[in-house]
Amino acid sequence: MTDIKNLTLCALLDNSAKLYPNNQALAYVGQKPYTYLDVYEKTKKLQTLLYKKGIKKGDRVALLGPNMPQWGISYLAISGMGAVVVPILTDFSSNEIIKILEHSKTCAIIISEKYFEIFKDNFPESIHTAVLLENFKEINIFALNIEGKVLISEEDQQSDHNPDKECIPEESDLAAILYTSGTTGNPKGVMLSHANIMSNAVNTLQIQNVTENDRLLSVLPLSHTYECTIGFLIPFMKGASIYYLNKPPTASVLLPALKLVRPTMMLTVPLIMEKIYKLQVLPKLTSNKVLKTLNKARFVNKLLHKLAGRKIYKAFGGKLHFFGIGGAKISPVVEQFLRDAKFPYAIGYGLTETSPLLAGCSPSITKFQSTGLCLPNQKIKINNPNPETGEGEIVAKGPNIMQGYYKDPEKTAEVFTDDGWFKTGDLGNIDNEGYLYIRGRLKNMILGPGGENIYPEEIEDVINSQNFVLESVVYELKGKLVAKVHLNYEEIEMRYQNIKESAQNYKENIQNIVKQYLAEIQENVNSNISKFSHINLVVEQPKPFEKTPTKKIKRFLYQY
Repeated sequence: MTDIKNLTLCALLDNSAKLYPNNQALAYVGQKPYTYLDVYEKTKKLQTLLYKKGIKKGDRVALLGPNMPQWGISYLAISGMGAVVVPILTDFSSNEIIKILEHSKTCAIIISEKYFEIFKDNFPESIHTAVLLENFKEINIFALNIEGKVLISEEDQQSDHNPDKECIPEESDLAAILYTSGTTGNPKGVMLSHANIMSNAVNTLQIQNVTENDRLLSVLPLSHTYECTIGFLIPFMKGASIYYLNKPPTASVLLPALKLVRPTMMLTVPLIMEKIYKLQVLPKLTSNKVLKTLNKARFVNKLLHKLAGRKIYKAFGGKLHFFGIGGAKISPVVEQFLRDAKFPYAIGYGLTETSPLLAGCSPSITKFQSTGLCLPNQKIKINNPNPETGEGEIVAKGPNIMQGYYKDPEKTAEVFTDDGWFKTGDLGNIDNEGYLYIRGRLKNMILGPGGENIYPEEIEDVINSQNFVLESVVYELKGKLVAKVHLNYEEIEMRYQNIKESAQNYKENIQNIVKQYLAEIQENVNSNISKFSHINLVVEQPKPFEKTPTKKIKRFLYQY
């Protein structure tokens, strides 16, 4: 639990600065960290600048930039003075960013220099103040020229803290508007209050404790509520240390950082561990006929998984006690590997609209393919469950549920039942011990020829377990089930190196192998799933699927 009695982000900052003033708080990997006292002082200075520029309680202030210590300081500064932070995902296009700023009527922006080009020669009319994220100096927005260069004022902001008492937020006040990049292609502004966010942080700490001795390496975007609440606010609440990468998390950047930080906690999405398994573990388990045959025996498979898991655990720094996975469903094959390897993983489930976590648990009590238990002081249930399977739409209630969608009362009304339960849009069931299982998205479910419920995600799990398959999407086309599959072409080439002997016919040979393999996928998958879920066609997806910031495939782009 936490000592915070007032569930506001302002109280969070004050409390942590008081309890852990000299603890290392935020840092780039390999650079000097800010202490909690440093964060407090810099936050207050930034609030002074914003206050002097006319920012008042309720004003929207956008935050656009990559993960860095200054991002968290900006988030706490904006929300802590009663303004509303609008964190913008850096994966959004220029047009989407402009639309978000216009829709939210943002009057100020804290922006990283690398995103200046978005605005070319002008900012949206509603913005009267811009601040550079890297050093918190004011940007002269009228000096932007057509090349996108800027003139930054030479005067630093004053250190005195002027915001008056009217700026202090209440628990019920709006803290953030988050524009989601969902798999349906229609961003929405989710309104979260201070109490929404803080209650979820406090309740999450009841299922997995964090201490001031923990070190967290942050690799997911802070502008998403998953990383912001669980990977920033919770560790900050408990005096832990949070480290950021100053480059994209490629293997050449991530591995040295893991070795240096030796994190005790990390948050990831399924794609990260699925890639490690597909590219590093599986090829070694099937590298020759003898090993491939031995690996079919469960006790051998389990032993090999354990040995491979030890190496991966060591590569992650060797100190992890919590490896959180969320944002999408994890492959059963990969989860079984993690269980065999005794890797300290835990799967959570939630949405931006729920601040975000609805269900989860500590690594010691995970159940295979479950997303864990409902958080304390929150409620989840299955709405209108199927009497035979217990499956139905997951609905939720609690202090973590959003205030609604910004400027969209109709869409807000659509996602709530008449008695006030939030409709997640996800299908699932709860077992007799209270563990939640996700079957798939309600809008993705396909009705079979005999009225059966077909879950594309479950078919995709089987497809993705096939050799050479990296990812897939299953959808309905004219009453038939179609699978688009993206293959591991590097592994195919390595396995069939003889095709390179004839450079003239190289492309044709590769295409023939791919065509043959797609047919094998269809046959293998159909032999392992129910007849009403059989795939009628498997087609190649040459390029990786486009994904959301939490690495979920944007299905709406490929369902045709």
